[in-house]
Amino acid sequence: MSDRVQCLLCPHVCVLGPGERGICKVRLNIDGELVSLVYGLPVAVHIDPVEKKPLYHFIPGSSVFSLATAGCNLSCRYCQNWEISQASPEDIVPYNLPPESVVEQAENLGCQAIAYTYTEPIVFYEYMLDTAILAREAGIKNVLITCGYINEGPLREICQYIDAANVDLKSIRNDFYRDICGASLQPVLRTLQVIRELNVWMEVTNLIIPTLNDSTEEIEELSQWIFDNLGTDVPLHFSRFFPMYQLTDLPPTPVATLILAKKIAQEKGLNFVYVGNAVTEEGANTFCPFCGELLLERQGYTVVINMIEDGKCSFCSEPIPGVWEAE
Repeated sequence: MSDRVQCLLCPHVCVLGPGERGICKVRLNIDGELVSLVYGLPVAVHIDPVEKKPLYHFIPGSSVFSLATAGCNLSCRYCQNWEISQASPEDIVPYNLPPESVVEQAENLGCQAIAYTYTEPIVFYEYMLDTAILAREAGIKNVLITCGYINEGPLREICQYIDAANVDLKSIRNDFYRDICGASLQPVLRTLQVIRELNVWMEVTNLIIPTLNDSTEEIEELSQWIFDNLGTDVPLHFSRFFPMYQLTDLPPTPVATLILAKKIAQEKGLNFVYVGNAVTEEGANTFCPFCGELLLERQGYTVVINMIEDGKCSFCSEPIPGVWEAE
């Protein structure tokens, strides 16, 4: 009888001999049993505004209890959290925070949601799932911030308990995923389709990196794919790149590129397109796609004007897609 095991959580489907770890560095074969090395052991715990995730159409102005463990199943050369995402669990002193403690702290701190974020929540799947189940029972929302590199079975299971997700669509080109992220495109596209199918509120982020995924053609292709497969109302966030980790030789994304990307996506028919990680005049604001009035004005991560009432534009009464109040 073989002691080798195969992890079926993500598309890497790592086959591990005894004592071997997956690409994520946090899933280990111990005597023929696949074990998580990070269950209940987050290395980052913070309270964030939900707008930081970014989620702009999900309970604006609310606070979320955010946590992450070490590890990731991608190896993006520009990762802003590489110190923890590319680390092994033994490299960082963790907090001891089992699922029940996460929910208790979120309740005590008045957070309306728990966010699984910063690194890649997929690699601490069991910890996330158990926490999400308890949070749902306590009336606390669950937010998934993910690269979307997960197999469909586990995705469908966790989505039963997820109220909102932001998926990082890094590029619409497979060679970018292969060369820059150590992954492939198609599973991420499938993740986006499944989340949409399951009616989990979803927003999409695309980090625009000079010379790598910033061409007009690629932005048009990405925007068109979202329009064709996810519809007109899934918010799309174009985010600014800053030199980081292994890509310090590239310049920050010009703000003009982000503004152009927003224009392209809007011309493709997307109703809610935002510019992130950069200060622009209107890039973070939400406008009614029907009457054009300003509905949500944001300064940084702070909502300073909210003109959405009962999920509708307060000027023309048209419904605005999103989750605007905690139930």
